[in-house]
Amino acid sequence: MVTEKLISILKNPALLQQEETQALKKLIEKYPYFQSARSLYLKGLRMQNSFKYNNELKVTAAHTTDRAILFDFITAPRFDSLPKPTVQDKTGTVGLIEKPLPKTASSKLEAHAPLSFSASEKHSFSEWLQLSKATPIVRTSPKKDKTISKTSIVDRFIEKNPKIKPIDKEKSFNVLVSKNETSNSLMTETLAKVYLAQKKYENAIQAYRILSLKYPEKSGFFADQIKRIQILQKNIS
Repeated sequence: MVTEKLISILKNPALLQQEETQALKKLIEKYPYFQSARSLYLKGLRMQNSFKYNNELKVTAAHTTDRAILFDFITAPRFDSLPKPTVQDKTGTVGLIEKPLPKTASSKLEAHAPLSFSASEKHSFSEWLQLSKATPIVRTSPKKDKTISKTSIVDRFIEKNPKIKPIDKEKSFNVLVSKNETSNSLMTETLAKVYLAQKKYENAIQAYRILSLKYPEKSGFFADQIKRIQILQKNIS
């Protein structure tokens, strides 16, 4: 990407088009810690409502030292917007006017739709980052060595002569119990979508049930979402 072009986009991100977004992608592949380029690329994907946005947001978070700054950036009104066609005022000045991104159809289950966090959803953002980096543990049963008999195992144990150390009664042990349940007051529609995107269907259903109690006026919509998730579960089982 030409330096002059990059500077002009930095000054006015509304100029971002698909061509510039692809150029920024190549730039960050060469310079992965170029924060300004990453931020612009992220905005470009958001403006295009790209399915790549969610994954790129996760990658950007991994390359960001202070994620609070990243959160403030993606929740700023200017970030969640796209440009209108150029207009000319009475003085003859031509400029771009930004408008909010069109909201996706709320009646559909869009697991891969770009996630849009509000400034009050720091918990949902943190929860999403935690869930998106978690990978399932593949557990394999250990292979049994048929050449080792039970007797040899016992003999080996006796040879080692293991000793159990006595417990020091003067030391105290603190057992920390962590709660996995999300507080009802922190539940948001975005978090419900996060669970859906991560294919945590039971969590998504529970999230919509909590939201039905929080917002009775939208209980019908949340009930429909629960039914759609349950149908989705049956189809994949």
